[in-house]
Amino acid sequence: MSEQDPQQQYVDYRLAPLVTVRFIGFYLCLLAVVVFIVTPLVILADWSLDVIVIVAILGLIGLAVTGWWLRSRAYIMRAAPDGYSVRMVRGAGVKAARWTQVEDAITTTIHDEPCVVLRLKDGGTTTIPVSVLAVDREQFVRELQQHLQHGHRLK
Repeated sequence: MSEQDPQQQYVDYRLAPLVTVRFIGFYLCLLAVVVFIVTPLVILADWSLDVIVIVAILGLIGLAVTGWWLRSRAYIMRAAPDGYSVRMVRGAGVKAARWTQVEDAITTTIHDEPCVVLRLKDGGTTTIPVSVLAVDREQFVRELQQHLQHGHRLK
């Protein structure tokens, strides 16, 4: 987070470290399965064993790129001066809206997960589970309130 006024810039709320580690773990398991499948194919086809090494190295390069992207580029919510967008949340509902479309924001618990629900004037909702965010829950709610106030031109 920047120390500037969050209303004058885009603010990305990134993935929590635990969620990033889960994605990396899933990727490593997938890479292991691919190498496991490629190994007998290489042996049966009588190819060079270098093919297995190349597959593993490409997988590790992919791991590094994926880790970098998850750590520095991927975000759950992007708050802009005029609205917001949500990514990587299954069941979030409305993925993007303008602040002026938001009627109110509430905190709730869904399936034992603390969430913020943005209720829109047209009846739609956006649900954001705060446990997947790399920001303190109270800080996120405060900043969200600031965005809403600024979007509705309130002081």
